[in-house]
Amino acid sequence: MANVAVVGAQWGDEGKGKIVDWLSERAHVVVRFQGGHNAGHTLVINNVTYKLSLLPSGVVRPGKLSVIGNGVVVDPWALLSEIDAIVGKGVKITPETLLLADNAALILPVHQVLDAALEEAKGKNKIGTTGRGIGPAYEDKVGRRAIRVCDLADRETLEMRLDQLLFHHNALLRGLGAEEIARAPVLDKLREVAPKILPYAGRVWERLDAERRKGRRILFEGAQGAMLDVDHGTYPFVTSSNTVAGQAAAGSGLGPRALDYVLGITKAYTTRVGSGPFPTEQANDIGERLGARGHEFGTVTGRKRRCGWFDAVMVRQAIRTGGISGIALTKLDVLDGFNEIRVCTGYRLDGQTIDYFPSSVSGQAAVEPVWESLEGWSESTQGARSWAELPATAVKYVRRIEELIGAPVALLSTSPEREDTILVRDPFAD
Repeated sequence: MANVAVVGAQWGDEGKGKIVDWLSERAHVVVRFQGGHNAGHTLVINNVTYKLSLLPSGVVRPGKLSVIGNGVVVDPWALLSEIDAIVGKGVKITPETLLLADNAALILPVHQVLDAALEEAKGKNKIGTTGRGIGPAYEDKVGRRAIRVCDLADRETLEMRLDQLLFHHNALLRGLGAEEIARAPVLDKLREVAPKILPYAGRVWERLDAERRKGRRILFEGAQGAMLDVDHGTYPFVTSSNTVAGQAAAGSGLGPRALDYVLGITKAYTTRVGSGPFPTEQANDIGERLGARGHEFGTVTGRKRRCGWFDAVMVRQAIRTGGISGIALTKLDVLDGFNEIRVCTGYRLDGQTIDYFPSSVSGQAAVEPVWESLEGWSESTQGARSWAELPATAVKYVRRIEELIGAPVALLSTSPEREDTILVRDPFAD
């Protein structure tokens, strides 16, 4: 049986939640492998809306094992709050249905304080983080001073790790002219939360290996998108983790041989939250229309998303760096009613036409899109569940997208409802 990794192929917010939920019905295990509670998925099931940030999307499906891998940075208080909210909607979550990697790094209150202080100090050069401490937590992990889930079970280790962490962060806070973090309140909070979190903790790498050997289908659920990847994205306007599918192996401990199919989620247009380059952005009536029709507000932050036409250069690059096998094209219905639809097929930079997104900050800021105009359609595509229900010009648009990005459309989503999906190729069948 194939194992599938689902990743964003743009700047996040591509509609991964619905697609993962759609796929999770056929999976046995659903794994989050990177990011933190800065990214959110919205699921609508039987008219009930679930907003998830840390919990894998499979958690709302009975009989599935949900896993938070070692590649995720975990705010234990946010996790417990999310569990309570989902349980309050009638979903059963127990240590038998939710497994948290014991070697996952924790997000502490000091990380959020430092996140806000650093953003404030950057002024006009701020990156536009969510302020949830994700970046500082990943910095601590790489700097080998993080407190991990397993440390909560060892009082002596916990105190030692906390002292090392505060020694570093309080020096930074002093330099920023911000108030330092006192040791005792943080230690008290960690001791209080430990018995609530530890029952979920375990060896994720071992359990996933056992599930794989049993022939269980495993679904790896990514957060954010390829162009927010710390290596391959629009650096420095990126997240603090690797968002490409290769991280599914490192962030779960299962290894790359377990990945059989990589599904890239891609909107039929483009959106971005926060600062950073956006070549196809439409800061005009078209952008406003796309945002209004697509309800483009962040699940976690509520921030309005910037909107623009489809960028085939960016998605093509994401497909190559992410090893994407096929895409799920979402929100096609948002384009209903446009007489003309534009697609970016290349960039102009310094008088030359290029077919890649530059690595340099100056290059990213200077590129200008090369446009191709396609005929729009007046008919509605909302709720379509077969190719026959789509207008001919909509089908032509999808086929042209496939040609430009060099990957087939495996699924086509025509509304937020999970059943409004056209299956072209089953990722689990590979």
